[in-house]
Amino acid sequence: MKLKTVGIKNISYPVKVREKSGGMQSTVAGITLQANMPRHYRETCVSTFLSLLNKYQEDMSVTIFPELLIETRDKLQAHSARLEMTFPYFLEKKAPVTKTPSLMEYTCRFTCGIGEDEDFILSVWVPSTTLCPCSKEISNCGAHNQRAEINLNVIAKGFIWVEDLIALVESGVSCEVFSILKRPDEKYVTEQAYNNPMFVEDVVRKVAEMARAHPNISWFSVGVESFESIHKHSAYAYADSDDIIDEK
Repeated sequence: MKLKTVGIKNISYPVKVREKSGGMQSTVAGITLQANMPRHYRETCVSTFLSLLNKYQEDMSVTIFPELLIETRDKLQAHSARLEMTFPYFLEKKAPVTKTPSLMEYTCRFTCGIGEDEDFILSVWVPSTTLCPCSKEISNCGAHNQRAEINLNVIAKGFIWVEDLIALVESGVSCEVFSILKRPDEKYVTEQAYNNPMFVEDVVRKVAEMARAHPNISWFSVGVESFESIHKHSAYAYADSDDIIDEK
């Protein structure tokens, strides 16, 4: 019987990722590495996958992935190979008024393939605040707001830093989320969200518009989930560049 794909799935592995500032950030990634194997191959491949991860763990960057996958394909005599690496990424953010510094965690994913599906997808999950326009409109005072999560996935035609994608998403929400807020900061983010009400549909449209206008993005998808504060369910919206092109 021919096995279509073999590999290792969701192994936790220490890696180093390049930062826009020029440094290297140590993190722990969940990695899936797989190959499409030829019928005649009979040797175990797990040790090959692990040895290759160990070889490249000091610099798991976008520019390294093709080299890693080519070596995986060649060593295993495979038709194609694919890697998915999901990891927490930390950025220092300063509170909007007091400028108090703190580390903010974002989830990121690199997905790369060679052979049958040659692509590179960069994904980020960005926490944010959304405030309901309808609630603001019908209320004499206040409006319900909630934390939301935006997932942006892009295929780039030029190099894009994770930091730049996160900044793009954060510019398209009611208000950013911060790890540490003092009283003046809390006042600012409350009023900022109140003055910038957005449904999940509004966030999707705004982020999609910015992604579409970005010179280094050839394809994207964006999904927004709002963890509603007055409902048991979440609100959700999604769009991708294929849908937008089809509408024209």
